[in-house]
Amino acid sequence: MRYTLISILLSFATLTMAKDNVVLSPNGQLKTIVKCEDGKLKYEVLLNDKQIVRNSALGLYTNLTDFTRRLQVTDIETNTVEKKGKMSRTKQSTVNYRANTLTLTCQNTDSMVMKVEFQVSDNNVAFRYLIPKQKLSKWRESFSGTGLFKRMVITGEASAFRFPDYTTTFICPQIGPDTGWENSKPSYEEEYVADAPINNVSKFGRGYTFPCLFHVGDCWVLVSETGVGGNYCGSHLSDYSPDKGYRIAFPDAGENGGFGSPYAAFSLPGATPWRTITVGESLKPIVETTIAYDLVEPLYEPSIDYRPGRYTWSWLIWQDPSVNYDDQVRFIDLAAAMGYEYCLVDGCWDTQIGRDRMVDLSKYAQRKGVSLLLWYNSNGIANDAPQTPRDCMNTAIAREKEMRWLQQIGVKGIKVDFFGGDKQETLQLYEDILSDANRYGIQVIFHGCTLPRGWEKMYPNFVASEAVLASENVYFSSYHADREGFQLTLHPFIRNTVASMDWGGVIMNRYMSKDNKKRHPRKTSDVFEMASGITNQSSVNCVAIQPNNLTELPAFELDFLKQLPTTWDETRYLDGYPGKYIIMARRHGKDWYVAGLNGTDQPMTVTLDLSALFSPASVHQLYIDKPKVKDEIVPSSEKKEIKLDKKGCLKVTLQPMGGVIVK
Repeated sequence: MRYTLISILLSFATLTMAKDNVVLSPNGQLKTIVKCEDGKLKYEVLLNDKQIVRNSALGLYTNLTDFTRRLQVTDIETNTVEKKGKMSRTKQSTVNYRANTLTLTCQNTDSMVMKVEFQVSDNNVAFRYLIPKQKLSKWRESFSGTGLFKRMVITGEASAFRFPDYTTTFICPQIGPDTGWENSKPSYEEEYVADAPINNVSKFGRGYTFPCLFHVGDCWVLVSETGVGGNYCGSHLSDYSPDKGYRIAFPDAGENGGFGSPYAAFSLPGATPWRTITVGESLKPIVETTIAYDLVEPLYEPSIDYRPGRYTWSWLIWQDPSVNYDDQVRFIDLAAAMGYEYCLVDGCWDTQIGRDRMVDLSKYAQRKGVSLLLWYNSNGIANDAPQTPRDCMNTAIAREKEMRWLQQIGVKGIKVDFFGGDKQETLQLYEDILSDANRYGIQVIFHGCTLPRGWEKMYPNFVASEAVLASENVYFSSYHADREGFQLTLHPFIRNTVASMDWGGVIMNRYMSKDNKKRHPRKTSDVFEMASGITNQSSVNCVAIQPNNLTELPAFELDFLKQLPTTWDETRYLDGYPGKYIIMARRHGKDWYVAGLNGTDQPMTVTLDLSALFSPASVHQLYIDKPKVKDEIVPSSEKKEIKLDKKGCLKVTLQPMGGVIVK
């Protein structure tokens, strides 16, 4: 018996000797190496032979077995994948995805099987785990007579991301449950820290929310996940460990009011979501990546052709008292005057206006060519937020009744707020709301919520999520008004590059008050705000213009805001640095819009190479800030006609907290 055991162990050791399995991107520049070393799976990523991700762990912890150790590779498969198609609610209207794949089949000493699949496209690495139905090992046969396990609970992941020690970070801390206003967090609304050392401990000791941006020497890396719906829990990154790196972390047990499991579960065969790594020697691949959508497929067909557009919103400046019939009529009229498609009626409409009068309000809006979007509290157990309507979205029976009524009175969308975290039960609630809403032709915006993970493609009536420290904070405090430039020059590289973002408004009031004279001022210029309507991407976008702005703003600013697109066929990065400035271009049909934001307190002169967008010496409209004069909080704006030089370039100066638009 002793000699038989030694023979088995020697055989296992031979099978688990490290062997490099390499998969290259189609252009050959990005390399992923996967190997099984001492019974453990590891991978590394190189870009043009520069090590980006050092040897990092792979594997799953489950209720049936441990897939992190004593593994042997039993099969290796390579392939290619190519997808072409259309998208309608993201920064790109076409899908043109090509990747090389590597799938390793592994078996452990319990004779249980796990596959790990890698897809490597130009500038992107993605991996996930595939679990087939599992044969019972002999020591567990007494628990079942069928011979197969058909379900599995994932209790954790070994999946990790180790970077070189000189890496700096642009990441947002994860906060614990039952925190924040009315115990409404976590809600992905903490503050990013830019250019931080990799060994910094997170502010709350709970790691970091996706997406996470890293500066690795002269390269950039964005880590996130996609394909997460009711099939799994939402994950985040742990704090950094020099020997293990950042690891995939699951939700806190206290999330969702303590209800539900912090683990993930699925039927077998099953698959985990994709972990994504976008890599570039510049920030261009980071801003332009579509990997969050490339890896997923629609889960159902749209019931109608959902309409993109712009919406007005009283609550941002006029706050809770504005949710009354007369004030909403003013904002419907404002939407109609601007040619906007929607008006959002915020919380407590059911008590401050009443359901009967909401029927009349919706009819009034429709006569004006405007459709209503209505706000809802998500459920009754995740937090203590008092705003109503409550308990209309948390059960199938309640949703069926509510959404039938919404369809009957002509409401076209809902904004559902205050979710409980990232547990699988909560992710299932998001999916159920979206699926039920689609039956009634209703599109959905989420607030106080998690990061969307491929949802624009998975759920065709999904519009956008907040999942960011958004515009309401500019209203709440001068501190956040001061930091608006920093925030909005971060998100094109991080939060908004992986998913549509409902920032909550192109803010045109100079002061954060209804009369536009009191409280603290906005610190960004008008052109900055106008340009943010381009740099912030959402197919139904808020322009938080106020009725007084119709007579206060220059005519050229109003004209621009009237024709502001919200859907894009192409996105290109031109220049920038996270938290300092961003210059990018988006194409709507045949028209290119170039937008720039300066988030710093110093003027910035840049030369824009627009030769790939416009013809040399062509004439364009330039929206720009004048140099600030004495006693101005921010500079005033101007519109003028300009001509590109013979090389197709344009030299401009962005004023402090200012912007630029070329079209």
